[in-house]
Amino acid sequence: MAEPDVFSDLNAESLQIDRLVTGIDDSGWELPTPAPGWTVADQVAHLSFIYHLAGMAASDADAFTAMVAAAKDDFTGAVNAALALYKADPKTMLEKWDAERTAAVKALAAVPAGEVVPWLVNPLPPGILACAGIMETFAHGQDIADTLGVEVERTDRIGHLVGFAVLTRDFGYQAQGLTPPATEFRYEITAPSGTLWEFGPADSPERITGPAVDFCLLVTRRRHRDDLAVTATGAEAGTYLDIAQAYRGPAGEGRAPGQFAVAR
Repeated sequence: MAEPDVFSDLNAESLQIDRLVTGIDDSGWELPTPAPGWTVADQVAHLSFIYHLAGMAASDADAFTAMVAAAKDDFTGAVNAALALYKADPKTMLEKWDAERTAAVKALAAVPAGEVVPWLVNPLPPGILACAGIMETFAHGQDIADTLGVEVERTDRIGHLVGFAVLTRDFGYQAQGLTPPATEFRYEITAPSGTLWEFGPADSPERITGPAVDFCLLVTRRRHRDDLAVTATGAEAGTYLDIAQAYRGPAGEGRAPGQFAVAR
């Protein structure tokens, strides 16, 4: 069986955003999402900017490095300010989103094998940056879907996000000012297709198990652990379910228990 193409999967995942917002009226774009202070339009604008950054990192490293250096004293403020560059009427916003998505996927896929691209903290292989893009798309797409009251089709493409979350396990501890545990975790995550994805030593006393969709909702903090079928064995693994996040920086408010339907 061929290895999954993360760049093709990034493109396919990003098309979910188009399917979510195409056809909603102007008022739908201004609906508040579960992310406090963010509308549907804000979510799409944010994704457009993130993909713009990824495309720039892969295609013009010098310009990317200069932009990050200029914003280093208040990068979060710079990201929020950039939303204004992408907010417009719905037709224009979709055109900008599609242009940034297409350019980013093309640029990342064109990076020669073995090379890395600059990123916000450390240079990354383009495939890892593509996984981060799938994480962003999953998270913000879920916010849009929750706002509109629709379901998102989840496929085994989210395996890239599962692997990325395993790789970035320590982000949650860092966000909380905690020392990550030395013990490696065992992850046994069931894909949408039913395939079992396994990571970490089989004999680890710290284990995380559950459906991949629920695990991804956990690590993007789009659902509270109480509303998911993800389980932990071991004290450290139990703590992880409270703080898990697959992105750097502040954890954000997350979601409250019972805010959404309990896991299937």
